[in-house]
Amino acid sequence: MTPAVHDRSLALTSAELPAYLYDLVALRTHAAAVRSAFPERVELYYAAKANPEPEILAALGPYVDGYEVSSGGELAHVAKAVPGRPLAFGGPGKTPDEVTAALEQGVERFHVESVYELRMLGELARRAGRRVAVLARVNLALSDGSLAGSSLAMGGRPTPFGMDPEQALEVVRALTDGTYPNLELRGVHAHLASGLEAPEQLAVAEAIVAWATGLGVPVAEVNVGGGMHVDYADPDRRFDWAAYGEGLARLTAAHPGLTLRIEPGRALTAYCGWYATEVLDVKRSHGEEFGVVRGGTHHLRTPATKGHDQPCSVLTVDGWPHPWPRPAAEDEHVTLAGQLCTPKDVLARRVPAAGLRAGDRVVFALAGAYAWNISHHDFLMHPRPGFHFLDAGPEVTTGP
Repeated sequence: MTPAVHDRSLALTSAELPAYLYDLVALRTHAAAVRSAFPERVELYYAAKANPEPEILAALGPYVDGYEVSSGGELAHVAKAVPGRPLAFGGPGKTPDEVTAALEQGVERFHVESVYELRMLGELARRAGRRVAVLARVNLALSDGSLAGSSLAMGGRPTPFGMDPEQALEVVRALTDGTYPNLELRGVHAHLASGLEAPEQLAVAEAIVAWATGLGVPVAEVNVGGGMHVDYADPDRRFDWAAYGEGLARLTAAHPGLTLRIEPGRALTAYCGWYATEVLDVKRSHGEEFGVVRGGTHHLRTPATKGHDQPCSVLTVDGWPHPWPRPAAEDEHVTLAGQLCTPKDVLARRVPAAGLRAGDRVVFALAGAYAWNISHHDFLMHPRPGFHFLDAGPEVTTGP
């Protein structure tokens, strides 16, 4: 963890825990490095679904070309947090009200997920007197094995995301034959998987570009999505942005005039967030020791969702304010669980934590994406965590 997060984790009182700590300096440093890896004609959009906190969106502002939103709620939220920035509206199941709101908000790029959605957008754009750009989202089946290592497949198999190639061709034809005068074919979008390393990401990008440029119609943009690998088992091992950027440079050089866009979310913000909490009890059950912490997976659902152990560090606290004995671990390894009445409320199993005691602090890393915002907050009605945005300037703290 960064020094700022370490110090703040120890400075918070028990009543202020659990808490999310976001190091905005670390976020900016990482985002700047990612941005610098890309050549011209590669745009970087942030997928707001990963972490939509306004402070996170604003901190990313200087390093991204725009933001991808996937609902009317995200649209309104992001437009308020970073006004005037370019937005791309994606995701399946868009409602007429959401599309109308996006048209009124001035969204210029729509990722069309189906033939039905094209027809709806065409009519609503006509009524609004707006001309908007469309990227047809295609669900390509790749035969080269590049999706085999993904942690979450969004394409290449039956899914509700995008269109089969023949359906996407139908959309392309409708966008180029004058059927929808208020819609302009800008290009193709294809987010096929998450959790891929740089070589696999490049292979997927090459396949998408090859399909898009083989349509026989001019294509100005190809959006190859996000899904860069984040290794929760080895947090120090990061996606090779330099190699990915070099590969995208070769790809753009082979296709003059084509703009590529990527839309990472998790891989941009996961590393800037920590979930700090306190050990409430240490107990033994059938030969295994458990540390029960404040909070749990209703705050940080990532490990339960992905089926992994959330990386963490233990910070010892010497003081014990209570008159009753302080429980402590006897084993070398302790399983860290939360306060919920379900055996699934486990944050990390068999963590090396010899001597762990009630009152010690545990700080879970990689909590900057798909953490608080995907959690089932109201289960058991425990208090919500605090939120602290650590910066070089005055600290920003918001309530639960």
